[in-house]
Amino acid sequence: MKFSAYSKESGGGAGKPDIRKAVKKIRDLVLYAKEEPEPFRIKLEKTFSSLFVPAKVDCSTENIADIPCDIFLPEISSATRLILYIHGGSFVGGSRRSWRSFCASFATESTSRLILPEYRLAPQHAYPAALEDIQTVFRTIFDRITESGINSPEIIVAADGSGASIALAFVQTLKMPFRQFIKNIVLFSPWLDISTSSPNISNKKASDGIITADSLRRSADLYTYESNLCNPLVSPLYIASEKLNDFPPVFIQCGGSELLLEDARKFHRKLTANGCICTLDIWPDMIFMFQMAHEYLPQAHFAVQRAGKYIQTYYMKQDE
Repeated sequence: MKFSAYSKESGGGAGKPDIRKAVKKIRDLVLYAKEEPEPFRIKLEKTFSSLFVPAKVDCSTENIADIPCDIFLPEISSATRLILYIHGGSFVGGSRRSWRSFCASFATESTSRLILPEYRLAPQHAYPAALEDIQTVFRTIFDRITESGINSPEIIVAADGSGASIALAFVQTLKMPFRQFIKNIVLFSPWLDISTSSPNISNKKASDGIITADSLRRSADLYTYESNLCNPLVSPLYIASEKLNDFPPVFIQCGGSELLLEDARKFHRKLTANGCICTLDIWPDMIFMFQMAHEYLPQAHFAVQRAGKYIQTYYMKQDE
């Protein structure tokens, strides 16, 4: 499969999708205006938690610098490639258990070892706690990689939803020579602008049936204070052009029905205008984080497969 700076909008797979049930499930990923954090976390865990991973994937748990992490090792994987995955959950929810099945599938499709940290959650641990946890995990695993004798590690930062804000903040804070080891960024349905000036928040009626203006505002309020919402470490759409020098290639996968799709397009335009490589992979009629509703949407599996294929194809090209 050939990938370019802007991919052609993608088709789905075989089988009849059940959008209604998919929407009902995916809504449990989103904190709504009248929800409190703890009931939201319990609901998310109940819907998405899994004790099992796909066959032929080894999953182990380890504290990396005192931060609990799941480590996924597919049966077939690159010896030098590692994905650092930052889960979504509206900044307030989510865990290793609730992202375990998705991350195991992504690790398999990308033939990559994957580390999934359980970072601290808002509002008990507001910005920048989650970012600091990811930085700590990265420093530790980077030291381990270099001590093992791998001179050119291939580290990929991947994330979904609100986790994309944290992931892009992390990459922005990396200084050379560390940033050169981040070879790719992969984002699923990313949250890129949670500022009060965002049309998705300022328009109180904005909604796609899953994400609403109120849900974004509620999550943003719990994550950080209002005057910090335009900080590019919180809303990556505000990243300055000079900060994009030597920025890693970015792959963004979104559903065509997402409220946040226009933000993804804006980010794509900003990156490419500044000489960065960015692939935008849009799946028509699909919803926010449809990839996590695989039992109702046949397209979900093919989308994760495509993201994994992007990673494999990218590294095959580098080796040519």
